[in-house]
Amino acid sequence: MTAPTLTFDQISLFCLFGLVFAMLLWGRVRYDLVAFGALVIALLLGLVPKEEAFSGFGHPATMIVALVLVVSRGLVLSGAVDRITTLVVDADRSLQSHVSIIGAIGGLLSAIMNNVAALALLMPVDIQASQKSGRSPSLTLMPLAFCTILGGMITLIGTPPNIIIASFRGEQLGEPFSMFDFAPVGLVAAVIGTLFVALVGWRLIPGASARRDETQELFEIGKYIAEVVVTEDSEALGQFVKDLDAATEEHDVAVLGVIRNGRRLAGSSRNIELKAKDILVLEAGPEQIDKFVGSLSLGYERKPSEAPAAANGMELMECVVPADARIVDRSSMSLRLLSRRNVTLLGISRQGRRVYHRVRKEQIQPGDVLLLLGPSGALADTVRWLGCLPLANRGLSLTQHGRAGLAVGLFAAAILAASFGFVYLPVALAAVVVLYALLKIVPIRELYDTIEWPVVVLLGSMIPLGSALENSGGTSLIAGSIVSLTDGFAPAIILTILMVVTMTLSDVLNNTATAVVAAPIAMEIASRLNVNPDPFLMAVAVAASCAFLTPIGHKNNTLIMGPGGYKFGDYWRMGLPLEILIIAVSVPAILVFWPL
Repeated sequence: MTAPTLTFDQISLFCLFGLVFAMLLWGRVRYDLVAFGALVIALLLGLVPKEEAFSGFGHPATMIVALVLVVSRGLVLSGAVDRITTLVVDADRSLQSHVSIIGAIGGLLSAIMNNVAALALLMPVDIQASQKSGRSPSLTLMPLAFCTILGGMITLIGTPPNIIIASFRGEQLGEPFSMFDFAPVGLVAAVIGTLFVALVGWRLIPGASARRDETQELFEIGKYIAEVVVTEDSEALGQFVKDLDAATEEHDVAVLGVIRNGRRLAGSSRNIELKAKDILVLEAGPEQIDKFVGSLSLGYERKPSEAPAAANGMELMECVVPADARIVDRSSMSLRLLSRRNVTLLGISRQGRRVYHRVRKEQIQPGDVLLLLGPSGALADTVRWLGCLPLANRGLSLTQHGRAGLAVGLFAAAILAASFGFVYLPVALAAVVVLYALLKIVPIRELYDTIEWPVVVLLGSMIPLGSALENSGGTSLIAGSIVSLTDGFAPAIILTILMVVTMTLSDVLNNTATAVVAAPIAMEIASRLNVNPDPFLMAVAVAASCAFLTPIGHKNNTLIMGPGGYKFGDYWRMGLPLEILIIAVSVPAILVFWPL
């Protein structure tokens, strides 16, 4: 049997996709820029027709992803889910009961809103519960993240891969998957997976048995490296660092060094006489830092024009950095955080370890936890501007509990109308967004901030590239190779192999990009086997969503890395058996609900 002859377009597209995958694995360039750069290269080489250059940005899948994020924000701001989440905080519950309850709530919320938004909502609640119960949040954050990923598989809007697969089916077969077509298989996988996480999975987290009884340091990010200023009226002025021992012991603060005129002073910092404008490098928790600063009349870094009295009404906030945050790969100094927003970066915690460099010059990485100081009331806006997520409940000031019923009612009406075919789903969601804005459930100024633009750019760029690969015969070539290598195998075995390959790709690549590439391959394999394509598409949807082995496979895994103090190699210990379990239960469920 002779090997098929590759065309120039196929060779070029395979090389381009190989470059994209390599760049995504490298991780030094953000995924949206990688995808958009690949689209530009494809246009310059003539691989994508110019009239289809930006067709992906108006694609239904792209629009649904953007609209769902706004709707999710509306449900949060209206207080619709606040009453549910407050039930989770109970210090008297056992660890297993807590994981079971918060995991189930996370899964349910992920089914009706974007799973990243569900985790962002529940993560502060889980941390608060851990603090009240005297246990490390490292025992519960990973189970929570995994459960929100599982719950997203239940409905069309729970996770981007489902939206992509549904839209692709509509293009190929004339009718997309509906809102609840994913439910039979997704619900089986989510329920079995959540039970595993609650009963067995959390015990597989490294150090679980040792961490279970920790009470002295509940939160690995509890201590930061912070920099404070010796002011003209400070009690520390003229004293030696060693003279501050009484104050440091009282407030549980460690002085790590002194910086003068931008340079760390050599020698033993304990014997240095402090002068005005010297910077003390401290290691302590947020509350300890604040009390220590107050006891010695020290200061935080301020704008030159800012009067000392302006320090009144300041507050501290901890936040976690997602992969697509504005501050990723930048420092607070390069972002001009102080001059732009009047907010100071006091400390950084990375995977449970403190950063010992000058914090304002340190480049921020996804999963970092930041300690910010800023004016009361304005700090939350700055956190949103940075694209970060707060790690403490901000109370009820941002919610409008009187509109919870209205927000839920509008959303439910849109879903029902779309489910019964009265309105096209993107149109129904767009109507909800317009009404949320008109009724001020979501402030207009937050509409665009709520949308994850890097995901939109990724989708808008990858969809034309995926179409080009399909139109060039590239996907047919890949599918043919898979069928040839599995010649004589039953279709069910080939479906399982497709799931394994897709799930492996999703663990190291963005799950959205994985779904875009794998969907046409699944369709082509089904065509060559002369079987129903729906089970193969459903297999790709499940597999692309289930990225549990690494912190980079899914955004939810990245978000918990810093707050939980997890290392890269911690995820596979619970993630590998969970992925095997998902394949074991999903394949039979697919074959039952979507026969070949």
